Amino acid sequence: MSVPVPPVPLRPVPGPRGLPWLGNLPAFGKDPLAFLVRLRDEFGDTVTWSLGPRRSLFLSHPQHIAELLAAREQTFDILEIGWAFRQITGRSVIASRGTDWRRKRALVQPTVRPRQVRGYAATMVDCARLATERWQPHAQIDVHGEMALITQQVVLRTLFGNDLGAQTRALGDAMAVAEKAVADELRGISLFLPAWVRTPSRRQLLGAVATIDAEVHRLIRARQAAEAGQDGPGGRDDLLSRLLAARDAEGRPLSAKEVRDEAVTLWAAGHETTSTALTWAWYLLARAPQVRARLDDELARVLDGRLPTIDDYERLTWTRQIVQETLRLYPPAWLIPAVAREGAVLGGRAIRAGTTVWCSQWSAHRDPRWFRDPAAFRPERWDADAPDVIPDHAWFPFGGGRRSCLGARFAQVEAALLLATLAQHCHLDIPAGPMAPKVGLLLQPATPLRARVRRRE
Repeated sequence: MSVPVPPVPLRPVPGPRGLPWLGNLPAFGKDPLAFLVRLRDEFGDTVTWSLGPRRSLFLSHPQHIAELLAAREQTFDILEIGWAFRQITGRSVIASRGTDWRRKRALVQPTVRPRQVRGYAATMVDCARLATERWQPHAQIDVHGEMALITQQVVLRTLFGNDLGAQTRALGDAMAVAEKAVADELRGISLFLPAWVRTPSRRQLLGAVATIDAEVHRLIRARQAAEAGQDGPGGRDDLLSRLLAARDAEGRPLSAKEVRDEAVTLWAAGHETTSTALTWAWYLLARAPQVRARLDDELARVLDGRLPTIDDYERLTWTRQIVQETLRLYPPAWLIPAVAREGAVLGGRAIRAGTTVWCSQWSAHRDPRWFRDPAAFRPERWDADAPDVIPDHAWFPFGGGRRSCLGARFAQVEAALLLATLAQHCHLDIPAGPMAPKVGLLLQPATPLRARVRRRE
């Protein structure tokens, strides 16, 4: 159950003492998740701290988080995360501001609306089916590697209309290099280095981005040439065709660079976030046989041996709750920053312009005030008649407000249909033992998660 929380005033208190110039960066970089939980538990709902020279404010109360997310684009700007992040996303909709953001959002949003997502569902299921046919009984698999392969095939087929053949692995490897560079920069001093400084990591990133750009621009040129020769889109309904066909209010299309930025951003967001969530879902299911048994019962009752379709999505209630609970415990995106402009207000209190305001899905999702036994995997907490009252924005894996994730519907449908298809055919037996998250751009398992495939009769 989700209900609004009562009004809560904003009362900032000072957080832990930092070092000269570096502030709290060393403590944050050493263990970001523990640092943010410490801010919440030891200091309160609104804590001042510093990330290097940046004056920062950390929010833990759902009401303040909701206010912050709703106020982005009005009195809060997005934070320029760093040089590495900009190399990947360029000036895509998630990195744009003001008029440019509004124009791009209007152009990109129709490509991932529910009607379009409905058309992609069959591709999602087919990619999962092909994986189960590839897995041999009793074979050992790398769970995250396999989930990444499936979601990459899904996003490439829905984005570009094919799996790119021999280039698929090269592009996946390049994206992995790029994402690691962003994660490393976020946790270290390179976050504050000027753009002209070329560290070994930055040079490696530039090589990876060059590989990505060359293939994406080749695909864009080929699609433009094909559609020009056919005098129209030629019946294609993938995201690339929709981006190329999009026109703003003045009839202007996206430029080739803008299409590249949006395509790469959709690819990165749609591929790695879902594969990470599914990896954690398998880890949690392996430790909760009663949850897995209820999943098997639902799949047998709803699907009766056939593959799932988009029409089954709403009926797969327990499957969706498993995904929802996984996103609570291990949200792929774990931190949201915004920069206050003149006139910014939170909780009835003025926020000094230039202050970086942060909120964390990891911290909020595991707050014992909102979630009983917060470290436990309990999908039943999301039952329609569950007794616990969960405030709005105590769970926000896709952000919120006008700048919420455009691909949220795509990701939720994809995760549920992939999990249903895979679980319908296989058990993944994972050895017992804890698995810590590795903090980077996303929250991924710190060590490889190995599983033995056991076919279901």
